[in-house]
Amino acid sequence: LEVETPILQPLYGGAAARPFVTHHNQLHQDLYLRISFELYLKRLIAGGYDRVYEIGRDFRNEGVSFKHNPEFTQLEFYEAYTDYNGMMRRVEEMLCAVAEELNGELTLTYDGQEVDLTPPWKRITMRDAICDATGIDYTLYPDAASLMQAIRERGLRCEPKASRGKLIDGLFGDYVESTLIQPTFIMDYPIDISPLAKKKADDPTTVERFEYFIAGMEMGNAFTELNDPIDQRARFVELNAAMAGDDENVHPLDEDFLNALSFGMPPTGGFGTGIDRLTMLFADRQTIREVILFPHLRSVE
Repeated sequence: LEVETPILQPLYGGAAARPFVTHHNQLHQDLYLRISFELYLKRLIAGGYDRVYEIGRDFRNEGVSFKHNPEFTQLEFYEAYTDYNGMMRRVEEMLCAVAEELNGELTLTYDGQEVDLTPPWKRITMRDAICDATGIDYTLYPDAASLMQAIRERGLRCEPKASRGKLIDGLFGDYVESTLIQPTFIMDYPIDISPLAKKKADDPTTVERFEYFIAGMEMGNAFTELNDPIDQRARFVELNAAMAGDDENVHPLDEDFLNALSFGMPPTGGFGTGIDRLTMLFADRQTIREVILFPHLRSVE
């Protein structure tokens, strides 16, 4: 079922990003332009809608790059009684249907490289992907200090004073992402960087999450959704304590969302993808500015 959720939100959440802030004069209330639809769409799943999706604008007050614009078009969908494995099948089906409709075949060319969308796509855990590329098994380093030492010993790049989660994310971004030309699901992320995903049954330090990559770009993100309100509250509290002073990773404690979870949300798979990046892929354009009619640009001084 296609739905619409609020763009102006009293709390922001559902992604790691800094929001734009505005003010409602009549209500004397600060509001945020949404950074994600996630927490509202999951309220609908908890309310009895088994499958919902929305295509709309998100707004993130972050850096501009060849694949980032401050406002962008997003598709998110949530499906009850499935998990991230079901989401992988949905993504393969969706991208293949788009390719067939646009090109009449499952191959395309992006930046001079041929990409084959024929399923099944490659699946590899984040742990194995980073280990293969850098020789670092991050599960052997339980805190930021030990992981940073291991990174420096190998002469690899790292951000000073970064959290363990950011160090892992940095290793992946610096040494793995650009190599993923053919469609690939990177799965099973550390809990440090995934506060909204369900833990794996056999490993509480890892969650059932994947991102999919094509042509060296991250194209979308999915979880087996966390539906335990006690665990979710603890995750929010722990993350905010660990990320004090880091606005981009703090999730405000959304009591309304936690209350919805407390009434019961079925096992659910959730997925989000940027339409602009998909347009870049299928149109063979190397910058997001080429697929947006009015991209945000710096002012002339």
